[in-house]
Amino acid sequence: MKQDATRNAAYTVDCEDYVHVVEFNPFESGDSGNLIAYGGNNFVVIGTCTFQEEEADIEGIQYKTLRTFHHGVRVDGIAWSPETRLNSLPPVIKFCTSAADMKIRLFTSDLQDKNEYKVLEGHTDFINGLVFDPKEGQEIASVSDDHTCRIWNLEGIQTAHFLLHSPGMSVCWHPEESFKLMVAEKNGTIRFYDLLAQQAILSLESEQMPLMSAHWCLKNTFKVGAVAGNDWLIWDITRSSYPQDKRPVHMDRACLFRWSTINENLFATTGYPGKMASQFQIHHLGHPQPILVGSVAVGSGLSWHRSLPLCAIGGDHKLLFWVTEM
Repeated sequence: MKQDATRNAAYTVDCEDYVHVVEFNPFESGDSGNLIAYGGNNFVVIGTCTFQEEEADIEGIQYKTLRTFHHGVRVDGIAWSPETRLNSLPPVIKFCTSAADMKIRLFTSDLQDKNEYKVLEGHTDFINGLVFDPKEGQEIASVSDDHTCRIWNLEGIQTAHFLLHSPGMSVCWHPEESFKLMVAEKNGTIRFYDLLAQQAILSLESEQMPLMSAHWCLKNTFKVGAVAGNDWLIWDITRSSYPQDKRPVHMDRACLFRWSTINENLFATTGYPGKMASQFQIHHLGHPQPILVGSVAVGSGLSWHRSLPLCAIGGDHKLLFWVTEM
């Protein structure tokens, strides 16, 4: 798989299906390769990939599918569990999905004979975000157009339920702040909830609508980023509930915001496919302009590699990977 200059992506992997969502495993899984999951109209595919940036004897990218899970309905979101291990015997693959039928499915596999899934039902509208508790992996948080954030245990029982003022767009659970949950709403408000007291303790305002995506910075717990309208916005929660920095980036409305996992000043955004091909941009807080602009004929999902300045996006029967400088 050579470098693919025409489409601007550094590497591509061909897929059987249109890719709606892609997620690198953010957790250490005990193996040298990087686990990646992507979802299409009917399937979830789990694979490993290694890049030439991390292993000198690889040319470009080395990708291998470990297992394809039949899903039966369009996959809208994927979240990895920290319990996933490739170096245990047998290996453990654990992740959950949100789907077009408003249900969450929790998958567990040993990549051999044991392949189970459990359905978590309760949301009454589309699910826009979901995440595992990053420490133990014993709970899942989800947000939905039904104006709720819900927390579930692995048996599918709801353990907490927060009423929102508008559709919930993103939910983040930080490994260093495991008793707090960040919930972003479409009306432009981002709230932090104390999970022990089960109440909101802090809110941020974007003063812009619609807020489509927000993310809590892994490298700096004081930093929150989001996209609303055409702009990206960054908060320093120690200083103000209003954005410290913002900039217009996507003509046809911004869609997703993701912080890099390795640098607190590096983040990526995507725009909606509009009159132009959907745009993908990597930004550095020290630079006035995006440091990388890619275009994808149709792009969905956005995920950063756990230890490289590298982003994955889903496309039309393709996974696309962009690499940037630190």
